[in-house]
Amino acid sequence: MRLVIARCRVDYAGRLAAHLPLATRLIMVKNDGSVLIHSDGGSYKPLNWMSPPCTLREGVADDGAVEWTVNAGKTDDTLRIRIEEVLHDSAHDLGIDPGLQKDGVEKHLQELLAEHTAALGVGMRLVRREFMTAIGPVDLLCKDGSDGSVAVEIKRRGDIDGVEQLTRYLELMNRDPRLAPVRGIFAAQEIKPQARTLAQDRGIRCVVVNYDELRGIDDPSLRLF
Repeated sequence: MRLVIARCRVDYAGRLAAHLPLATRLIMVKNDGSVLIHSDGGSYKPLNWMSPPCTLREGVADDGAVEWTVNAGKTDDTLRIRIEEVLHDSAHDLGIDPGLQKDGVEKHLQELLAEHTAALGVGMRLVRREFMTAIGPVDLLCKDGSDGSVAVEIKRRGDIDGVEQLTRYLELMNRDPRLAPVRGIFAAQEIKPQARTLAQDRGIRCVVVNYDELRGIDDPSLRLF
């Protein structure tokens, strides 16, 4: 991972246009090719970014200023970073990340929903668990009754962070013509009102699941072997 702290201006052009005026920011260039621009605030969410696949080119503008150009691999979207001053530039090998380890209840909830996908909707069937994307695994990849792709993110308590996480998965998955269009389901034992509002605004369906009922369906005493 490369970390650059610089005074910079940023312009994004493509499906939408966005401009960040001159300020000191952190630019992250990850090993997967993604480029993210952070400020000293706003929690984990970058101010702007380009998801992989994309190409970074470091060059010089007509007036001699350093300019990075990041081009998306499958669209015409472009991220331009005009660097006025570099305060820090370093690279670090983080190695292979083992991924997020879910707690016992959340992990079991994922297992139960994988076995009983009808709890997520009529006609829902499992394609695979832990479907890997460039930024991590989505809990379940399913097909609905119309054979459409569905990405399911599962939490014990559903909050805004979980919706943001699923949104990022959907953005990447919908770039894959083998999967697109992909819709999202946010499943949890409890979903906070703010998270539900954000999910609905982004076209993500919320499903409240009853862990005890699912456990009852999966009662080991009812198994033959």
